[in-house]
Amino acid sequence: MQIKEVIQHLEALAPTAYAEDFDNVGLLVGNSHTQLTGVLVTLDTLESVVDEAIENNCNLIVSFHPIVFKGLKKINGNNYVERVIMKAIKNDIAIFAIHTALDNALHGVNNMMCEQLELINRKILIPQSGNIKKLVTYAPINEAETLRHKLFEAGAGSIGNYDNCSFSSEGTGTFRALENANPSIGKIGKIHHEKETQIQVTYSRHNEKKILSALFKNHSYEEIAYEITTLENKNQNIGIGMIGELHEEINEIDFLNHIKKVFKTGCVRHSALLSKPIKKVAVLGGSGSFAINNARYAGADIFITSDLKYHQFYEAEGNLILADIGHYESEQYTKNLIVSYLRKKISNFAIILSDKNTNPIQYI
Repeated sequence: MQIKEVIQHLEALAPTAYAEDFDNVGLLVGNSHTQLTGVLVTLDTLESVVDEAIENNCNLIVSFHPIVFKGLKKINGNNYVERVIMKAIKNDIAIFAIHTALDNALHGVNNMMCEQLELINRKILIPQSGNIKKLVTYAPINEAETLRHKLFEAGAGSIGNYDNCSFSSEGTGTFRALENANPSIGKIGKIHHEKETQIQVTYSRHNEKKILSALFKNHSYEEIAYEITTLENKNQNIGIGMIGELHEEINEIDFLNHIKKVFKTGCVRHSALLSKPIKKVAVLGGSGSFAINNARYAGADIFITSDLKYHQFYEAEGNLILADIGHYESEQYTKNLIVSYLRKKISNFAIILSDKNTNPIQYI
């Protein structure tokens, strides 16, 4: 097995196409065609983690956070980022970062937080827009059904909990094949009228290459007429944050103590209590201050995230509780998620969960 095959599995879980624009995801160090010896999964790639990979004969580190985030002008070992890269290259170890691609995945970071809290009726807190596309194409009536199903097989036509979704209409297409053409129907130099079916399907942006390949492979025309547009519709299965409900409402203090225990944090910083029970819970792993209003508008009783600043606690506006559980703490179960997923997909290689605690923040 080559490293690229592991990457294909990771892309299926969390397509890097949906990572945030500011992020740096994908294969950061190494060659995807290298033969795999083993995979080490970590939250952060530090020197101690590279040493752990060496000890376990793993030549691929799958890291949640990217070790290379900003541009590097030189690599000479003057800081921890440069030292990690140098050690990884010296020992032929590849590094793949998944970060906000997994933040935006339906079964990613925030779903894992919901799992730990046993929330039900979950949905994405901030669905992404601009990643649903529409393909319109035209085919001879007797070929339309076959082409439509080939597009479905490539991933087109999936909308929420439905698949094989399309719209078709019939009409007459015209064309004239010029001198150098090789038409499958019609004659050179003569205008041809063909009864055609217009096929419309939507698809997720990351599937575009496969869908166009299916279109070109299964259409009989030499020149295929097709149109692609990007829709502003929100994708309910892709986006950041998540909101759900507890099975039963719970007292505020009891719930704060519960999340302190679940996320194994030294403390929970929170806004003013509201003297009402907790039922609806919003979560966002990592730095989530930008989503405070989203959590409030969604009707959350509490919003669990991290890295909130002093004045941001005022933004609760007496409508919900803001709970800062710590950056590492909010994302700590992510590596367990990745390991569990890869072990189901790859049974003949070691998939190792790093035992290094990479949290840079300590509590006294």
